Formats: sequence, C-alpha cells, structure tokens
Amino acid sequence: MTPQPSKPETWIRVRPEGLFVEPGGFYVDPVRPVACAVVTHGHADHARPGNRTVIATPETLAIMRVRAGPAAGEVLRPLPYGETLQLGEVELRLAPAGHVLGSAQASITWRGTRVVVSGDYKRRPDPTCAPFEVVPCDVFVTEATFGLPVFRHPDDREEIGRLLHSLRVFPERSHVVGAYALGKCQRLIALLRAAGYDEPVFLHGALIPLCELYVRHGVDLGDFRSATSLGKEELRGRVVLAPPSAIADRWARRLAEPVVVMASGWMAVRQRARQRGVELPLVVSDHADWDELTRTLEEVAPTEVWVTHGNEEALVHWAQGRGFRARALSLIGFGEEEQDTAPAGDAS
Repeated sequence: MTPQPSKPETWIRVRPEGLFVEPGGFYVDPVRPVACAVVTHGHADHARPGNRTVIATPETLAIMRVRAGPAAGEVLRPLPYGETLQLGEVELRLAPAGHVLGSAQASITWRGTRVVVSGDYKRRPDPTCAPFEVVPCDVFVTEATFGLPVFRHPDDREEIGRLLHSLRVFPERSHVVGAYALGKCQRLIALLRAAGYDEPVFLHGALIPLCELYVRHGVDLGDFRSATSLGKEELRGRVVLAPPSAIADRWARRLAEPVVVMASGWMAVRQRARQRGVELPLVVSDHADWDELTRTLEEVAPTEVWVTHGNEEALVHWAQGRGFRARALSLIGFGEEEQDTAPAGDAS
C-alpha cells in the first residue's frame, strides 16, 4: 500500500534549537549546538559552531572551516548540489539558493511530501555563486528579509556605476566601501570587474581569507591586495573594501579624504545611511526584494508557504491573497543582518 502524503506540520517543528525534521533526526540551520545539522550557507546566523555532525555543500563546509576552525563541527559531511542523501526516513537534496558561494536550499522529502527550506536567497545574476534553482514542492519555507513592497532594489549595474562615477569625480579621494566579509565583498569585486574596472581592489585584512577561498573555488576576482600596510598617498583614488565596523574605526584614518560608501539592501532606507555617516549609499543586496520574493512563490507554486526571519506578516498576507496556505514560522535567532564586525556581519 502506498503511504498517504504526510502533513508537514506534524513532522517538521520549531524547537528552541531551531527547525527540527523529526523523521530524519536533524535540524536545519540550528541556533544551538545539536547532534546533526543541515546548514544552508556559511553566514554566522545560519552556520553556528559546535554541532556534532554538519551536512552542507562542500563550499559551505570550506567556509565554516575558515571561519570557525575545529568548532565548525566534529563530522563534516559534504553534499554537493543535486546529490541525494538518506537521513533516517527522509530524502535530502541540496539545490542552489543564489545567496553566496555554496548557499543551498534544503529539499526534504518524506512519505510523498516535499518541503523546501530555502535559507537565504536572491534571484539576481551573480558570477560568484550558483544561481537560484526553482524546486517545485508542497511546502516552501521562505525568508522575508525585504518582505515589504517598499523594497524594490535597483539594478546592481546602476549602483556600481554610481561608485565608478564618484571615482571619476573625486580622483583624489579614497572610496572606502563597507562590505560584509562573506558574499558581499566578493560580489562587489565581481560587479566592478564586469563594469570594466581592472585596477587593483584593496581590502581590509579581515576580508582577504574568504576572497582567497572564493578564488580557490574558481571565482575570478582579479587583482586584490591588502590595504593594511599602505598609507594615504598609496590609497588615494583607490577602491578600498572593509567591514562596516572598520569604517568608523581608526583603521580608516589611513585613507585619503575617504568617501564613505556602504553596499546593502538596507541603504534603501535613507535614515540608516545617515545614521552610519554614509556619503554614497549603494543598494546592493544578497537577498530577494519584494518582487523577487513574490515571483519566487509563484514559480515554486507550493500548496503552503511558511515565512520566516523578516517582514513575515506582509508576505503572509500577500500569499494568502493569492490562494496559498501561508503562515509565519517565527524562528528565533535570525537577525536582519549580523553584527557588522569582522568576520561576521554578512547578511544584507
């Protein structure tokens, strides 16, 4: 006899440790150490240290080793995109999420029902990571970081064009760009290269290890160099990437009349830019905006939508109005962005 399709709310539950898949005996992106964790990507609010067994893409495991060392996990089990792993009674597959290098959606199938936990994702083209894959499913668990209609991000190329225009207008000034260490930094370099900028890009020391990791995984970033030992004259007219916290630190005093730049989806909120003393805000996000979130739900076409970490209510309301069964999952421990210290602070 063929098993009846299962009701996902009976076997995937929110616990204090995170989202627990009971028939598989594992958590997805747990916020506390657990026996078995499936990790969607390497940002610190999803890839926490101390788990016994960690299952993730090879790239995410490499990122975790760079960031957490031995605390990344006692047993690290790589699961490349598209391969299937049996965990207990559950079939697990990882599909690209388009967020950062190695980022994945966890496709979880049990008794004829497929649940896809998307982690964080974006739909914009990004040469530094595999593009988002639409995975049809019964339940789609989506983030809602920018889950309000006001968030409609401009074209990335236009934003990079504004940075290059400022370099031409102020050739005597350094341009220091606040960029999170994982994903944003490498993507900005790639966007600069695509726009024809072939000069060296200078980096705060905290950003170099992950850039080197990206290169080892086949991502061409061109010429990047450490800015740490250089003085004002050597950095005049240059692009310098640094963790956001370093911009307000005395580290930035080495720069020549710096134009303070910040690249984040949150730069669409002018008050945030003013609070940070940002002269040139660039709206470049590694998350889906409102139109991309809603388009994704239409393309995935699940029966149910579970919304988490972000502006949950607005996206739930939209989904219900389009005929989806939708609810807020209300997971705890996922911030709108990490603390903007190095090497954390990666998530916008």
